[in-house]
Amino acid sequence: MAAEGIYKDRGSKFLAFAEPIADEEEAKTRIAWYKKKYHDARHVCYAYRLGPNLWRTKDDGEPHGTAGAPILRSIDARGLDNILVVVVRYFGGTLLGTGGLMVAYREAAKAALDNWGIGGFENLMI
Repeated sequence: MAAEGIYKDRGSKFLAFAEPIADEEEAKTRIAWYKKKYHDARHVCYAYRLGPNLWRTKDDGEPHGTAGAPILRSIDARGLDNILVVVVRYFGGTLLGTGGLMVAYREAAKAALDNWGIGGFENLMI
């Protein structure tokens, strides 16, 4: 079950989802599901970590390093493993700039991770 979070900035809405994954195939399947479900969104960005040496990020059309990397840093700040965080952006008409995007994606990911609850990730620790 995914934990959810939301972050809003200047009309843009960032919906975030955090969920455990067992392997890279499951990550790909879940990402495809989010892309299909939120097909009307401007961007579907993500990061996942599977062990200390396997991680992936995707900016999905956002400027390089402004979406996937901040999401991954939110995961790593908690020392989590076997986890996928997807952030869906609905563009609000105002450009946020690279700094604004990095904050938005980080805060959205953090909101989803915060909403999981304390102790919810005990099986995901590196």
